[in-house]
Amino acid sequence: MAHERIEIDLPLAKAYELLSNPVEFPKFLERINVVNRINSQTFEYNTKIGNEEFKWTTNLIDNLRNTRFAWITINGNLNQTGTIRFTPLDNGERTRVEFSLDYRTFFGEPSEEVAKFIEESATQLAKDLETFKKLAESGTFKETELKPAEETEEVTA
Repeated sequence: MAHERIEIDLPLAKAYELLSNPVEFPKFLERINVVNRINSQTFEYNTKIGNEEFKWTTNLIDNLRNTRFAWITINGNLNQTGTIRFTPLDNGERTRVEFSLDYRTFFGEPSEEVAKFIEESATQLAKDLETFKKLAESGTFKETELKPAEETEEVTA
């Protein structure tokens, strides 16, 4: 499981607003190609690991405004769970973000590529949160374009 924290120079409500929509995750989570909203609680993720495409569907299990945002996988060929916690700092002018992300296979041992993808999750999440911090603090997060589906890169872990 990957668990990383970062301090963002944004008010709590703004940090929560930017991180509580999984459709926006590909802007900073490098290894997620696409996230589509199915309904207000359900999202479909897509990525490629090695030569294999992975799709999974998640449901929100916790959405406590400005405090916590969490999801679990309900269907697919990769199991992902995640939690984002928000803590106000400096009288709410800054925010500590704690992001936990866990990947598992549903059946049997993972392939070598998937095992490497899982093993490197913590290192990748730290990089991804730095990307988020840069986009959020510069005010360019909302304007940043999502990766077009035809231009998504293969993730080799």
